[in-house]
Amino acid sequence: MEPTVSSPQQPLPPPPTPPLPAVLPKPSDLSPHQLEFLDQHFRTHQDLLSKTPHLFSSLSKRCSDLDTHLLSLGTSLTKRAVSWISRSFAAKTSLHNLNLKLHNLNLLTVPQDGFGSKIQGEELPLALLARQVRQIESIRNYIETALRLEALVGDLEDAVLCVMNHHSGSLFSAKVLKSSVATDSGPKQEKLLQAIKAMNDIEEALINVVKFRPQWRNLLISVDNRVDKILAVIRPQVFADHRALLASLGWPPKLLTPKIESGQISGLPNPLVLMQGDKRERYSHSFIALCALQHLQKRREERQHNLFGKKEYSMQLWAIDELVSPIASRMEYHFSKWADQPEFIFALVYKITRDFIIGVDDVLQPLIDRARLVSCSAREAWVSAMIQMLSGFLAKRFFSGLAERYKEKHMTSEVVTSWLHLIDLIVAFDKQMQLLVNLETGLFLAESERFEGLSRGISVLMIFHDRPDWLKIWAKMELKDACKKLKAEVKDERAWIVDNKHGLATYTEQYLLSTREDHKAPFIAESALKISWELIERCQTMPATLLRLRFIRSTAVKFLWYFFEVLLFRFKGTEFSPDDYDDGALIRLCGLINAARYVDSKLQEWSDDVNFLEMRIAENGSNHHNKDEGIDCGCFFGEEIKNLSELETNWLMEIISVILRAFENLSWEYVQNKEHFEEEQEVLSPVRLSATMDLVVCTDFVEALDVLRSQLQVLKTSLNPKDFLDLWRSVAEGLDHFISCSILSSEIHFSDRGVSQFETDMQALFCTFQPFCTRPQAFFPCIKETLKLLKLKKEEVKHLQVVLSTGENGIKYLNLSGISQIPFDQVDRVLRNRKFGT
Repeated sequence: MEPTVSSPQQPLPPPPTPPLPAVLPKPSDLSPHQLEFLDQHFRTHQDLLSKTPHLFSSLSKRCSDLDTHLLSLGTSLTKRAVSWISRSFAAKTSLHNLNLKLHNLNLLTVPQDGFGSKIQGEELPLALLARQVRQIESIRNYIETALRLEALVGDLEDAVLCVMNHHSGSLFSAKVLKSSVATDSGPKQEKLLQAIKAMNDIEEALINVVKFRPQWRNLLISVDNRVDKILAVIRPQVFADHRALLASLGWPPKLLTPKIESGQISGLPNPLVLMQGDKRERYSHSFIALCALQHLQKRREERQHNLFGKKEYSMQLWAIDELVSPIASRMEYHFSKWADQPEFIFALVYKITRDFIIGVDDVLQPLIDRARLVSCSAREAWVSAMIQMLSGFLAKRFFSGLAERYKEKHMTSEVVTSWLHLIDLIVAFDKQMQLLVNLETGLFLAESERFEGLSRGISVLMIFHDRPDWLKIWAKMELKDACKKLKAEVKDERAWIVDNKHGLATYTEQYLLSTREDHKAPFIAESALKISWELIERCQTMPATLLRLRFIRSTAVKFLWYFFEVLLFRFKGTEFSPDDYDDGALIRLCGLINAARYVDSKLQEWSDDVNFLEMRIAENGSNHHNKDEGIDCGCFFGEEIKNLSELETNWLMEIISVILRAFENLSWEYVQNKEHFEEEQEVLSPVRLSATMDLVVCTDFVEALDVLRSQLQVLKTSLNPKDFLDLWRSVAEGLDHFISCSILSSEIHFSDRGVSQFETDMQALFCTFQPFCTRPQAFFPCIKETLKLLKLKKEEVKHLQVVLSTGENGIKYLNLSGISQIPFDQVDRVLRNRKFGT
C-alpha cells in the first residue's frame, strides 16, 4: 500500500512503531543496569506501546551526538599530537645543536701544554649541563615511544572492536550469526588483518626498545599486558571462525566404515581440492590470518625469551593442525577397534596422509607463500601433524598400558613381543612418511641422506622424548633380544670358521683391509656388527640427538661390550702353551684377533659418520661424559676401540711369548753347547741345508727352526696381514735378543770354524723369515753386529781393543764402524772371547 503525503498545515504523524524482535532475551541474561533502565521507562504495558517510538528516537539521537563528539575529540587529539610532534622535532634539533656546541666548547677548554688551567675549572658545570641535556633527550625519546605505542595499541583496540562487533550483533538480537561464513566476512577479514598488522607494528617497536632501551622495562610490561588481553579475546574467535568455515566446506570427509573395517581403504574425496569460488577465497583469507597470527606469536616469544638470532625450525602450523584435529576424532573410533591389529592403524594414517598430500601441496603451499612464512613447508607440516596425532594415540592406548604390564613378571614375555612388534611397525611407518616428505626434494639424494635434516623430526618415536622411563624399557628389550640372537650363533662352531678364500694381492693391497674376508675374521664378527647396526638403525628417525645418543649407548654399545666378553671368554678357554703346541688352538686365537681387528676397523668407520660426530659433540656439550676421558675424545666409539686395541695387543703378546718360549726350549742345548763353536774339527752329525749350498746347520738348531717355520706359516695363513706384520717383526726382535744374549752369557770362545758355524746357523734363521721380507737380517741387528765382530781378523781385533780402551773415542769409532746395537761392555766381551788359530 502506497503511503499518503500530508499537507503542510497538518501536524506530523508520530514515527512508525518499529517491529518488535521476534524473541526477547531472558531477564536473567540482562545486567542490573539494563533492568533499571527498563523499569524507569516501561512501568506498564501501555508504556511499552506508547513510549517505545520516542525512546528509540531519543537513544538514536544520543548515539549520533556521541559519535559526532567522539569524532571531534579524535580530530582535535590528532591536530594537537601533530603540533606537539612538530615542536618536539624543533626542540630536538635545538638541543642537538646545543649539545654539539657544548661538546666543542669542552674540547676548547681542555688544557694543552700546561696552558688553560684557569678555564679548566669551568669544565664541571658544562659537563653537568651536557648530562642534563642528554637526560632531557632521553625523556623526550621515552615520551615519543610511549605516545607511538599508545597510538598503535589504540588502533589495535579499534580494529579488534570492529572484528568482534561482527560476531556479537545488537543487544536484543534474536539471531546470532554463526561465524565468518556470513556475507560480511570480507570486511571482517580485512579488519582482522589490520589488527594483526597493528600487533606486528607494536612488536617491531617493542623489539627496538628491547635492543636499544632495555631499561624501559615497565613500558614493555604495560604494552605486553594490553596486547595479551587483546590476543586472549581475538585468538579463540579466529580459531572458532576457521573451524566453522572448515565445517561448511565439508571437512573432514567421511570415512567409509564398512570398507575400513574390512581392510579395503579406498580413495577419499578432498574438500581442499573441490572448493571453488567464494568458498576458496574465504578459506584463503582465514588460512592466511591464522598463519599471520602464528607468526606474530612466534615473534613475541622470541622477544620475551630473548631468542634473537636463534632460528629454530618448527614444522607445526596452526592452520594445518586445525585440518588434522577433526580427522583425528573420526579416526580414533576405528583405532579403538584395532587394538590387536595395530598394522591397520598405521595403514589408515598413511593412506589418509598420502591421499590428501597433493591437495595440501597445491592449495596450502601457495597460501603459505602468500603469508610470507619463510622456510615453512605445507607438506612437512601436514605429515608432522598426522604423526603427532598418531603418536598421541599410541602413547595413550598402547605404550602406557604395556609399560604398566611390563612390571608384572608373568607378563614380561608377552609385553616384549607386543612392544617390539609395535616398534617394527613404527620404524617402517616413519620411513614411509619421510619418503612422502622427500618425494620431491629428495629425488637425487642417497638413501641414507633422505632421512637427515628436517625430516628427522617427523617420527612417531618422538613419544619417547617426554618419557625417558619408556625409552629405558625399550632399550632393555632391544638389548636382551640382541644378546639372545648372538648367543644362538655363538653356540654354532661354524660361526667361528675363518674364511681364507681370497685371491692374490699385491704387497700394498694386502694391507688395505676393508671386508671381513680381508681381515680373515670369522662369521660371528659380521653377525655381531650386523646386530649392532640394526640396533642403531632402530632409532635413526628419532627426533632429538641426545635421545638417539642415550638409546645407542644403552643398546648397541652395551651389546658390543657383551660381544667383547664373548671373545675374551673364548680366548681364555683356548689352551695354548709352549709344551702342548696345537695348530688348531693357534688358528682359533688368530680368529679371535681377526674378529677384534675387524670390529675395530668398523667402529672407526662408523665414528667418522656425520651422525656419530653430531652425537659426540652433543654428548660433550651435555657433560654426560668427562671431556678428559679416553685417548680420542672426538671418537664416538673411543672406549670400545681402545678396549679392542688392548685385547688385540694382549692376545698377540700371548702368542709371541709362546712362540719365543717354544723356540727357547728347543734351542737351549744349541746355545749351551760350546763345542759347536770352540772346536776346530768338523762338527759330527751335520744336516745338509741345501743341495746347492755347502752350508750345514747344527742338529740342535734344526728342530727349533722347523717348529718356528711351521708356526709362522700357520700364522701367515690365519692372521690378518697387519697383525701378522707386527707379530713376525716382534718375534724376530725377541729371537735376536735371545740368541745374542745367550751366546754372550755362555762365555763361548769362538774359533774360526765356530764363527763359520754360527754364521751358517744364523743364515738358516734368516731364511725362515725370507718369505715375509727381502732382507730379513735387517730385523736381527744384534746378531748381525755380533757376526761382524766375530769375522774381524786378529789384527783388526787388537786395533779395535786398543781404540776401545780410550773411552769415548772408542764408542764413536764403534758407531762409525756400524756397531750401535750392542752395548760397549758386550763388544769387549765378544772381542775377548774370539779365539784365533796359531
